[in-house]
Amino acid sequence: MKDNTIQTQSPNVVDHAAESASRAIHSTQQAADHAFEGLDHKVQQLRDQASPRYEDAAERTQALADHGLQTMRETSRRLRESAHQVTDGTRQYVRAEPVKSVLIAAATGALLMGVASLLARSGR
Repeated sequence: MKDNTIQTQSPNVVDHAAESASRAIHSTQQAADHAFEGLDHKVQQLRDQASPRYEDAAERTQALADHGLQTMRETSRRLRESAHQVTDGTRQYVRAEPVKSVLIAAATGALLMGVASLLARSGR
């Protein structure tokens, strides 16, 4: 009876962690997109106001911004894929070793609580 409860709770914890990681990656990608869109707008404003000798610099800045945006999107995609792979691996491990998985999670939680307790005491 307890093994079934442990087995059903462990995947929920893994699913929750995976969902949190996916949301964080998505949020980071949105923030990066927003920042680059703002940069794109500023570059366009500068281009409109600049004299012809600054036109080349604005074009290079735009190219760098575009390249940075593409790099950020690719990195975000890779992170998302890695998170999914880790999630799948964790799910397989939890299914194969449910008791050991719960013990590892409990030990990790106890360690984190100990660290939090020490940090709380040192902050006083």
